[in-house]
Amino acid sequence: MSNLSLSPPAGAKSASGSRDIGFAIGIVAILAVLFLPIPPILIDTGLAMSIALSVLILMVALWIQRPLDFSSFPTVLLIATLLRLALNVATTRQILAGGHAGDGAAGHIIQGFSRLVMSGDFVIGLVIFAILIVVNFVVITKGATRIAEVGARFTLDAIPGKQMAIDADLSAGLITDKEAQQRRRELEEESTFFGSMDGASKFVRGDAIAGIIITAVNIFGGIVIGSTRHGLPVSEAADAFVKLAVGDGLVTQIPALIVSLAAGLLVSKGGTRGSAEQAVMGQLGGYPRALVVAAGLLAGLSLVPGLPLLPFLIPAALMGFVARAIPKRRAERAAAEAAEKSRLEQATKSETKDSVKEQLRTNEIELCLGKQIAARMMNNHGELAHRVGKMRRKFAQQYGFVVPDIKLGDSVAMPQKEYRIKIHGTVIAAQELRLGEVMVITGDTAGPDVPGDETREPAFGMKAMWVSQDYVNEVTREGYSPIDSMSVMLTHLSEVLRNNLPQLLSYKDMRVLIDRLDPEYKRLVDDICPSQISFSGLQAVLKLLLAERVSIRNLHLILEAVAEIAPHVRRAEQIAEHVRMRIAQQICGDLADGGTLKVLRLGNRWDLTFHQGLKRDGKGDVIEFDIDPRLVEQFGTEVSEAVRSRLSQGHSFAVVTAPEARPYVRLIVERLFPSLPVLSHVEIARGVEVEALGTIS
Repeated sequence: MSNLSLSPPAGAKSASGSRDIGFAIGIVAILAVLFLPIPPILIDTGLAMSIALSVLILMVALWIQRPLDFSSFPTVLLIATLLRLALNVATTRQILAGGHAGDGAAGHIIQGFSRLVMSGDFVIGLVIFAILIVVNFVVITKGATRIAEVGARFTLDAIPGKQMAIDADLSAGLITDKEAQQRRRELEEESTFFGSMDGASKFVRGDAIAGIIITAVNIFGGIVIGSTRHGLPVSEAADAFVKLAVGDGLVTQIPALIVSLAAGLLVSKGGTRGSAEQAVMGQLGGYPRALVVAAGLLAGLSLVPGLPLLPFLIPAALMGFVARAIPKRRAERAAAEAAEKSRLEQATKSETKDSVKEQLRTNEIELCLGKQIAARMMNNHGELAHRVGKMRRKFAQQYGFVVPDIKLGDSVAMPQKEYRIKIHGTVIAAQELRLGEVMVITGDTAGPDVPGDETREPAFGMKAMWVSQDYVNEVTREGYSPIDSMSVMLTHLSEVLRNNLPQLLSYKDMRVLIDRLDPEYKRLVDDICPSQISFSGLQAVLKLLLAERVSIRNLHLILEAVAEIAPHVRRAEQIAEHVRMRIAQQICGDLADGGTLKVLRLGNRWDLTFHQGLKRDGKGDVIEFDIDPRLVEQFGTEVSEAVRSRLSQGHSFAVVTAPEARPYVRLIVERLFPSLPVLSHVEIARGVEVEALGTIS
């Protein structure tokens, strides 16, 4: 077995050790400059390094995406400040020791700055130096210090709330343990960073004050030394030493000003993400109308008599061009993003389609078409999709929930003229269509006097005929209504969906319905679920209602009824019976024809038979239904005769029975007539006009 070592490679160790040693040597060298005299050439090198370091800090501050990306800024700021102060001490030593010999005593960089900026006149240098001090000390440093103080205070005050938010997200499962640890680490780094920046801003402020003091010391000390030690006249000593002191101050204040600007940019960035260019230009240039107004103002000023034309007209033209280019650039970017998004979606769909998981997924509702039907229907795909969508909207209005999407597909394994209706991947119904023919419902009549083939209407099983489209006019003249093949198929689909409504109401659909309720009813659900009834139990009650085609559109009334009975009973069947009684007005209104509810009653004999078949416990609750199978067959025969005779007369009615026997009567009737409603006496609402069509006896 080989031994595995988790220690870093030797090369990495040596490289890291070399960096540590080099960094420590650099800090020691800076400290040594404070005490040891160094030649002018090293002073020039140190001043150049100070300027380069300040420019590097500014560039990093401009390009970082967020302040925490430059969390080492306080440490870097301390090192840069220490380097400038050490160089100040070294240049002070050189100025005071050799300033009487000429303006090159402290090195060529200070000499060059004194000649370039002051133009040989130390008064100009003093004014420029004073302006730089004011800009750095009063404007940039003071503002950055205030922002850092407020940012540190607000960040520290917000830590408990942010910590609680992380814990809440972790408890809710919105984030993982690893993500929570990362967010806590970022929160800790943020608080530490702004606290450090609050202290680091004092470095910048102290550096500016130190620059003023050192320059004053160089001036007055140099004049005293030049006049007393070297015998120079006061005016000549003042000219020599003021030039050197101011040159030294300028060389020092320019890097200090750059570093102060970097600190101000860093702390003022706040919660803005992206580089400074993206944050500033993206927001300033994000409003073309503002650019147009500014360009118009500048163009107007250029026309004012006495004002120069070009200094106002050039920026006006530039702003106008940018204002015109921004919308065009945004449109191009949006089009590119949309194209990229579409490409990614297509790639994702392609990968998902080929994945094994996708093969395991089944569609809730699927209408599979044979090749010939698909070829014919796809020519009218827009009409088919429109009618399917209209069917779903009608179901939503009628039954109170949105049935799942209906997927249209074709298959070479099916007969070419057949369609199949699948629910959850299982074939529920299949039928052959006659393309180029229409269906005529004949019922008990002989049918139209045209050639045709007898068949059964697939949705309701009524007698019908397939007739060629050439005989549509003749069929219509004889009083029959021809039905096209698409309508036959969609009517069959609609009836299959009505017969399978309970399977289509998923747990997710139920939660969506609850989430759409008013806040008061959401609180009602919280009161009864899960203390009185579980959410799955509530779903079972809704499914029992839909199984008998009772709409759940008035969900608030259903919930009120459930809240009444749930503390007393547990079985979903008993709860559903109570709910039916409470929404009796809705049930009767949906079944009434022209304001009249037509009913077919059970005769006294069958009422007594079903009553005797109910077995009760000691509390009087029904626990079992026991009836002779021969009586069940006889009841089915009599129901079939009575119902068919009324249906043939064109009546739309409901069977009415005793409340306790209603579920068992419905159990028998639904095998013969799935769409025939069965009501109990207590479900006939008060004030509803009832018309009795007879009795089953």
